[in-house]
Amino acid sequence: QVHLVESGGDLVQTGESLRLSCTVSGVPFRAYAVAWFRQVPGKEREAVSCIKTSHETITYADSTKGRFTISRDNEKNAAYLQMDSLKPEDTAIYYCAIDFFCKGVENHFGFWGQGTRVAVSS
Repeated sequence: QVHLVESGGDLVQTGESLRLSCTVSGVPFRAYAVAWFRQVPGKEREAVSCIKTSHETITYADSTKGRFTISRDNEKNAAYLQMDSLKPEDTAIYYCAIDFFCKGVENHFGFWGQGTRVAVSS
């Protein structure tokens, strides 16, 4: 059975940093691309970034360029989202998802975690 578990969400102040983690089990992790999405209640889920099996990264959310960094550790079956210089508009539930390749659309990904909440106060 496939499990994705996100962690690391918290309440922080503007300008602070957080590191989200996504731990994956039940699949050969190194064969999968990992994406981070975020969702504000009442809005569509937004693709943030994705990391391929080659470790090549793609940033989908322009507002996060230069502030967020996606990475992966295949030995730990984990992916990460380092979020620096956080802003109130980054407040959302952050989800990780996996599939064989990256695509910036929600319905491409077959497996999802339960989400971790990030709140940034001004």
